[in-house]
Amino acid sequence: MLLSFFCALSLASAQKFDFWPGAQYDPAIPTFEKVLGFEPGTRHATHADIVRYFEALAAAAPARIKVFEYGKTWEGRKLFYAAISGEDNIRRLPEIKAAQLKLADPRKTSEADARKIMASIPSIISLSYGVHGNEISSPDAALLTAHHLLASRNDALVSSVLKNVVVLIDPLQNPDGRERFIHNFRMNEGLEPDPSPVAAERAEPWPGGRSNHYFFDMNRDWFALTQPETLGRVRYLREWLPLVMVDLHEMGGNSTYFFTPGSLPYNPHLTKDQVAQMDLFGKNDAKWFDKFGWPYFTREVFDEFYPGYGASWPWFYGGMGMTYENASVRGLVFRRNDESLYTFQESVQKHFVASVATCETGVLHREKLLESFWRYQVTAVEEGKKETVKEYILPRRGDTGAVDKLAHILAEHGVEVRQAKADFKNGGKDYPSGSYAVSLAQPRKRFIRVLLDPQTVMEPDFLKEQERRRKKRLPDEIYDVTGWSFPLLYNVECVASTEAVAADLTLVTGPYQPKGSVSAKADVAYLVPWGTQAAGRFLTAALRADLKVISVNKPFTQAGRKYPSGTLVLMVKQNPASVHDHVARIAAASGAEVVATNTSWVESGINFGSNNSTTIRKPTVAMLWDSPTSGSSAGQTRFVLERQFHYPVTVIRTSSLGMTDLTKFQVLILPEGGYGGSVSPAAADRVKQWVRNGGTLVAFGSALSYLSSPAIGLLSLQQEGLAKDASTPAAKPADPAKPADAAKPAPAAPPSGGAASASGGPSGSGPAPGKLLAKEEDYEKAIQPDSQLPDSVAGVLVRAKVDPETWVTAGLPETVNVLVDGRAIFAPLKRDKGINAIVYDAPDKLLLSGYLWEENRKQLAYKPFVILSSEGRGNVVGFTSDPNFRAFMDGLNVAFLNAVFRAPTGSGRGGAEEHNE
Repeated sequence: MLLSFFCALSLASAQKFDFWPGAQYDPAIPTFEKVLGFEPGTRHATHADIVRYFEALAAAAPARIKVFEYGKTWEGRKLFYAAISGEDNIRRLPEIKAAQLKLADPRKTSEADARKIMASIPSIISLSYGVHGNEISSPDAALLTAHHLLASRNDALVSSVLKNVVVLIDPLQNPDGRERFIHNFRMNEGLEPDPSPVAAERAEPWPGGRSNHYFFDMNRDWFALTQPETLGRVRYLREWLPLVMVDLHEMGGNSTYFFTPGSLPYNPHLTKDQVAQMDLFGKNDAKWFDKFGWPYFTREVFDEFYPGYGASWPWFYGGMGMTYENASVRGLVFRRNDESLYTFQESVQKHFVASVATCETGVLHREKLLESFWRYQVTAVEEGKKETVKEYILPRRGDTGAVDKLAHILAEHGVEVRQAKADFKNGGKDYPSGSYAVSLAQPRKRFIRVLLDPQTVMEPDFLKEQERRRKKRLPDEIYDVTGWSFPLLYNVECVASTEAVAADLTLVTGPYQPKGSVSAKADVAYLVPWGTQAAGRFLTAALRADLKVISVNKPFTQAGRKYPSGTLVLMVKQNPASVHDHVARIAAASGAEVVATNTSWVESGINFGSNNSTTIRKPTVAMLWDSPTSGSSAGQTRFVLERQFHYPVTVIRTSSLGMTDLTKFQVLILPEGGYGGSVSPAAADRVKQWVRNGGTLVAFGSALSYLSSPAIGLLSLQQEGLAKDASTPAAKPADPAKPADAAKPAPAAPPSGGAASASGGPSGSGPAPGKLLAKEEDYEKAIQPDSQLPDSVAGVLVRAKVDPETWVTAGLPETVNVLVDGRAIFAPLKRDKGINAIVYDAPDKLLLSGYLWEENRKQLAYKPFVILSSEGRGNVVGFTSDPNFRAFMDGLNVAFLNAVFRAPTGSGRGGAEEHNE
């Protein structure tokens, strides 16, 4: 390692790199090399390096830079940003922030006052680097950008930036992922940097450095706010509301550079001003790239549709967001396909120049950007007053904890949410106390529509082009999921009202804190109605406190109240004397409703001592980890159990499975992944015997194909090819109001290989039978493959129907909402092979949100989402789509918890009643 380090230093000294030709720097501002001991681009700066360098800059130029901490990662690393500007602006940072917030609300700020503000404040530009830890050039570019702005002498551009712009630099959004990448690189580097694309130094082991500690892609988390890094960023950015935010990324090493304008589709809630402003920044970036002779591209690949990107979030408070994508070296030097060498220094320079160019655009168009920001707020409020829907109402019923959580997430985004103090009526409907109202006549009106509307449509011309591409068997250009409506994700009610709410309402503030309650001190038992995420938190906490928890596995009625299947019962006399204190503490922390009862008598349904009631045992849960599992599936599943439901998970590397004593565990989770060939026959036999002896195996998505394979044979599930009657030879024009109404054939099956013979057929097969193709329809039919899979779906929300008579569906409503992506569709299980516990709804009721190919809509109907199968004394629970996708599928929490916590007590259709304690 020491030899490698000195080799790098030697290389740096021999090849001094000029990042900004002609720049003159103040020696009082410390350089990269002086603080860190190496030249920029000759090593990868670690998180500790980046912290140390910004501390040095702040010490050297305290009048022009302020550093602010905004949180910590899961692994305890500091998250921070720096504000850089001229001395006058730094002195009045609080005033500038306050003025920007005033400009963001025309209900409180008059036009005249807004004009005064716009004339007096600088533009605020946010530059955010390194959200993907293995996209390595941008954090080093952040250090160069900060130094350039603080140290440049006799530079008119920099002087103008410091006078007219406050630059916010977030140098490293994902420290944990970057440290994973750097650790792998340094562990595998040799005598000198290796340019080979297959060199171990750039071939990252599972899961790679892209994601954070729980393997979340944080560039998809900006509306769900599941991760502390994202939540911290949203909170500090709401203090500033930058006019412009740039998220700097990397792509493949053989690419060039991407900057705005973005590609279609555009989210329909972007304004014309915002779309036009993309050209302002793109043209200025192009000017600088032309000066350096660098190729680039725009308007391709990287869209402006999905609201979970870092570059999407600013659009919906009136700013603008941009993604910059740089070709990645993934090391220190990379050999491209054309045999040219591309260095880390070159990649750092491009992001550095693009950052400065963006700041210059903020100077050149300061007035226009401020005017657009103000006009956005004014027109948002006006639209909210004029449009048909005046208010969204979130009734506090069903899973009330999910409703509360949703309301508070909206508030975290700056949406004004008000909560009713008493029951009220609106539009002829009754709403309970605690329900939430979200007026559309507010500055965040467009973001409210983006998050709460069931459907966000794409441009008809874009959809028409995707259908044309499908017909020609070209890949579609949809970049990410197309359905994300928050109420559908959480499976809670949301009412679009044409009347403003007239009730006693209070503004929702502060972070979400569950609020549970216990009705009284019980003499006989405490009841926790099942079916909510709060009840799930109560269960896990009660089990960890070693309380005895009974699950009543069929509905019952007591004291006039109906309780769903799965309701938890804690008998006072069967628990320690401290049970009352435990229940009160757990209820408060979990948000669960707990009902005290002084009798075990029920008016209808089953009694607590019925054979249909059972004690829930405290399971020890294991999950497969490492290759070949999907890092995102494994990480988000672990996150849901550990961080949302506070229950520990033992992660077992797949390579260790054959040596693991599975008798120590009651539940084993298989995340999505390609297990074929990666699990040894001995390990497969061990898992199969463990299930037969009473273990519960829970598997997601592609793991089901492995469980159905001859290698293990625990399921009799078959993945379907494209149904013949679902495909159509030609696509009909897409109707944006009915996004499922467009047909397309699926991709071709892989070629079978074999050289063509002189006769035109495959080698040795002889000529194909002659066939006359009289019209184009005959030709289209003739070129379709004999067998094929359905087309891959980018991600849509669909409805699924629940069979209430299984243990995995206890407490669930009649239907649940599922995010379906990919192309896997499974045939339902035969009755003698298992149970289809949750199946997708009929074709005409299936699609809830997003754009779904017509063939998939037809074929997905009545296919299973959750299946159950028994093997000996154990169970296999299969989810054909991941119920923990991005950890924002809150409406599926209960189904997942049922699989983990209720299955260990029994098997069969009713489950728990067949194995009593």
